[in-house]
Amino acid sequence: MKRQELKNILIKEKIPKTIYSLDGGLPNEKICLDFEKNKWIVYYSDRGVRTGLVEFAAEDDACDYVFNQIIAIISGVVR
Repeated sequence: MKRQELKNILIKEKIPKTIYSLDGGLPNEKICLDFEKNKWIVYYSDRGVRTGLVEFAAEDDACDYVFNQIIAIISGVVR
């Protein structure tokens, strides 16, 4: 899936925007998706620090990973 598809799914499923950012940045306590230096990155942002950074060549893979991380968080399964 692409970023816009992921956004639409998260909105449709009423996933709180307080747990994710699909626009990167350093928001507090959110899973983030960003595109930097020709690669997709996913990380957890907390107090201006990126942790758990994972890189992807393909947007589809990054979006699938974000979706699975969000589902794990709302299901109470911390990875």
